[in-house]
Parts: sequence; C-alpha cells; structure tokens
Amino acid sequence: MKIKDITNALEELAPLSYAEDFDNVGLLVGQFDTEVTGVLVTLDTLEAVVEEAIEKKCNLILSFHPIIFSGLKKLNGKNYVERVVIKAVQHNIAIYAIHTALDNSFSGVNAKICDVLGLQNRNILIPQNETLKQLTIDVPNEATERVSKALIAVGASNIQNRDAGLVITFEKHLEKNITNTLIAIHPSEQIHYEITALSKSQERIGMGMIGEFKEAMPEKEFLTFVKTSMQTDCIRHSKTIGKSIKKVAVLGGSGSFAIEKAKNAGADAFVSADFKYHEFYKAENQLLILDIGHYESEQFTKNLLVDYLTKKFTNFAIILSDTHTNPIYYL
Repeated sequence: MKIKDITNALEELAPLSYAEDFDNVGLLVGQFDTEVTGVLVTLDTLEAVVEEAIEKKCNLILSFHPIIFSGLKKLNGKNYVERVVIKAVQHNIAIYAIHTALDNSFSGVNAKICDVLGLQNRNILIPQNETLKQLTIDVPNEATERVSKALIAVGASNIQNRDAGLVITFEKHLEKNITNTLIAIHPSEQIHYEITALSKSQERIGMGMIGEFKEAMPEKEFLTFVKTSMQTDCIRHSKTIGKSIKKVAVLGGSGSFAIEKAKNAGADAFVSADFKYHEFYKAENQLLILDIGHYESEQFTKNLLVDYLTKKFTNFAIILSDTHTNPIYYL
C-alpha cells in the first residue's frame, strides 16, 4: 500500500478543496508513491511524535494540524518546526495534514463533537460558499446521453441541455474527475468548456455544527455534562441566563468568529474555544458561551480518523498516538 492510497481515502472524507484558503493541508513531507509501513494519527506533529513513529515503525504521520503553516525559509533546527521536519526527512517519515478540510466536512471534527455530546438533528452552522461549480460545454446531440451518463457516474449532480450546450453542476472537489471524464468521452478532439463558481452555499460543507439534545437540561447540569464528556479540566463560560439548554452550536478550535452565527441560529449554548475577554460579552444574555480549550475541543478528532481508516484498511497498522501534544496545562 502506498501513501497515495491512504490520502485518497482521507480525501473522500475531507476533500482538500474544502480547506480554508489560509490553510496548508495535504502531504507536507514525503512522496505519494512511498510504501506505507504504518500510520500514526496525531493532533500535532511534534518531535516526540516523530520519535514515536520511528519506535512504532510508522512512516506516515497523519496530523490534524499542519506542522508547516506559514512556510519555511531555512532548515537549521533553530525552532521546533524546523527540527520536526529535519527529523522526519532523516527517517523517511511522511507527514500529511488534514486540518480545515476536516473542519468543513459534514462527518468531520464538529460531527465528532456532536457524537460525544449526543446532539441530534445536525446542520452546518456556517455553510461554505461557492462549493458548487457549473460547467458549460457544447456536445453533439447524438453524444449527449452518453456524455451525461458518464458525468453522473463521476459525481455530477445536475445536468441540463440548454441552447448554450450541456450545463453540468458539481461539487468543487470533483472538478478534476469531471474534466478528465469529459475529455476522455467527448467525441471532438478539441473541446472548449467554461467553468464558473456558483455563489450558492453547500449545506453539507462548512464550519461548525448545530444540533439538539433529545431533552433539554438545566444550565448547571449542562456545564457539568460538557466538562465531563469533553474531558476538559476547565471551562470558561459567559454569565448563566437561567434557561434550559436544548439547541447547541459547536465549533472545534478557535470559534469566536461564529458567535453571531450561533445566536442567529437560535442556539441556547455555543461550545468552542479561544474566546477573548470582551468576546464573552457578545453572549448578551441570548446564549451561553463555553470555552472548553482548543486542544480539548479537537482531541477526539484522532479517534475519528483512526476509526475511519481502520474501516477502510483492515489488517493494517493505523495507530492512535500516545504522545500528549496539548501545550496548555492547568493548575
């Protein structure tokens, strides 16, 4: 099995096109055609994680956070990022990061939080815009049905025959499959087509998630429940507002940008991390804001990835890292 087989499977769960523009996802270190001896799954790739991979004979580290984020200009080992990359290269260990691609997946980070909390009737909190694309191409009448069937087989969701030609709608991560299929099956040697992004948002792709408990619970009970379920040593929260909690918004990692979205969605509570002092005022007695810690909000992502890959690749070493990577400690 090669690294490409693993990454192809991961990109079925979280296509890299789902990632935010600022992010750095995909294969950061290594080559796709390398034979895999084992996969070590972690939240962060630290030196200790690379050492664990060496010890456990894993030559692919699947990391949630990217170790290379803003770019590297030198590799002198002067900081932990450079040292990690050097050690990984020295020991022929590849590093793949999935980060916001998994954040934006309907079955990703926030779905896992909902699983842990037992939230039902889930919807994306902030749907991603322009995740749908439209391709327009002229196809001879006698080839229309054959081309349409081939494109539907690779994921085209809607095909219409208009005066301008065939108009095909598809999710953006399928663009390569769509165009390759089109080139292979189109009867003309030279084909001309146009692809445009649609401003319509995709309700199953995006940041955060909102769901409901089967039965509402009192605020104090809810706070204790979240603390226990999310295995956090500390919850910072806004002023309690004396209402039962039923509808809950969640967002793994830094979520202060989504406070208004949670309020507008009618959430009774918003569970996330990294809120600044004044941001707690934004609750405005409309909802309860919980800061459970960045690491704590994402910690079960490792389990999600291990479970997913174990089902995809039975009888292969998919290992959950034992290395504790949370940089924050509580007294």
